[in-house]
Amino acid sequence: MSSPDLGQPTPGAPAAQVAPAASPGVALAASDFANDVGARNAREAFGNYIQRLRGGDMGALPAVGGLIVLVIVFASISGGFLSKGNFANLLTQAAPIMLLGMGLVFILLLGEIDLSAGTASGVSAAIMGLALTQGGDLNQALGTPVYVIVLLGMLAAALVAGFYRIWIAVGVIVLGALVMLTSWDQYAIPGIFVAISVGVAIGTLVGTMVAKIGIPSFVVTLALFLGWQGVLLQFLGNGSAIDVRRNDFIFNLENSNFSPAVGWAIWAVSIAAYLGLTFGRSFRRRRAGLTAEPLLVVALRGFTLAAITGVAVYVLNENRGRTVFTKIEGIPKIIPVVLVLLVFFTFILTRTAFGRHLYAVGGNAEAARRAGIDVVRIRVAAFIISGAMTAIAGIALASRLGSIPSDFGGRNTLLFAVAAAVIGGTSLFGGKGKMRDAVIGGLVIAIIPNGLGLIKDIPSSYELMITAGVLLLAASVDALSRKRTSAR
Repeated sequence: MSSPDLGQPTPGAPAAQVAPAASPGVALAASDFANDVGARNAREAFGNYIQRLRGGDMGALPAVGGLIVLVIVFASISGGFLSKGNFANLLTQAAPIMLLGMGLVFILLLGEIDLSAGTASGVSAAIMGLALTQGGDLNQALGTPVYVIVLLGMLAAALVAGFYRIWIAVGVIVLGALVMLTSWDQYAIPGIFVAISVGVAIGTLVGTMVAKIGIPSFVVTLALFLGWQGVLLQFLGNGSAIDVRRNDFIFNLENSNFSPAVGWAIWAVSIAAYLGLTFGRSFRRRRAGLTAEPLLVVALRGFTLAAITGVAVYVLNENRGRTVFTKIEGIPKIIPVVLVLLVFFTFILTRTAFGRHLYAVGGNAEAARRAGIDVVRIRVAAFIISGAMTAIAGIALASRLGSIPSDFGGRNTLLFAVAAAVIGGTSLFGGKGKMRDAVIGGLVIAIIPNGLGLIKDIPSSYELMITAGVLLLAASVDALSRKRTSAR
């Protein structure tokens, strides 16, 4: 007579009363797995963080440490460095670098590089600037042959994006082309949208050459770095510039501020949303029986963020005018733009399938392909997002400068953006990095020329040499941490 299968429920028995049998080995394994539930209190969370540091996962710690050191050094040398006016200037100087660096994070996560991002931002911004200053008549501004080539290029990019089923990109490009045809781009918001659609089209074509055709990204983007400079010269002429100061909406992005009341409202809503999301996620995971961060850690992080940002808002809301007749106060309008994009793309990278697939492709493309991930589509999509952020960074830089010169984005713009992402903690080898890296690294990069500019009799050459040293140090930390991680 055969023994009953203890793993099957007895007919008619309630499910809650059935406990499947398990061998001692399986039971031990299940017990070990059940104990591996992460930190159960703040002390364990701190211990786990120390273990990650010892294992080579430095994260943004080197960048934060470097930022603190630079602040201390420049504050001790120049009394004006910690002034209210200079703090606001630092943030507006860093914003275009942060935005461009945020787009490049997607490329660097793949282990690729985009050397054309700076000049591509110039092309996108130039089309917007021409539309705004020429009453939306790009046909007249560019000339019919060039205008037709631009439209055909956007159509080709839309077809390619459709081939890869990246429908958001298709919609953005097609709608941007329609705005160009109807001359609605003479207004600020449609003009901005056209610039972004051009950036998306550029990212689509670059991503296709890299991901589908197989040309190394270094070669493709180096060629386009030169090519987009030629396109800018074609658009503007040698030595010419587009003046965007007459368009209040564009110019005010980098050169005006919210009122103090609006600034505090933005701060309160942002902190409340952050605390609600973090505590809500922790409670949901606990109810589901999943690992969750200790509530004390969540509370400390939220309190620290609220305190730091609260002090920043307080300082920015103080009057920083140099005379009794001038009143300059409030958060620069570009800062909430940076923060909204930071939160949005952080969500994309950490809470969506696309983000998980992007990390997988950057970590090991062949393993990702064998797991069923469409590697080519992920690569193209990453270049598309970078193209959109390239255009947004170009708009911010045009606002800050008040013009779009023929060498726009062709100097140190790209190098500073790449340096920002790498200094912040994004790996040049792919598969490692966060969106916050571009923001922290952007502050580090912007602090160097800002601080040196306040010191008398300092040659401008120091700016480049110090920036180069900081970038080499960050790249060395990245390489050493990866070597240490692989050795474990």
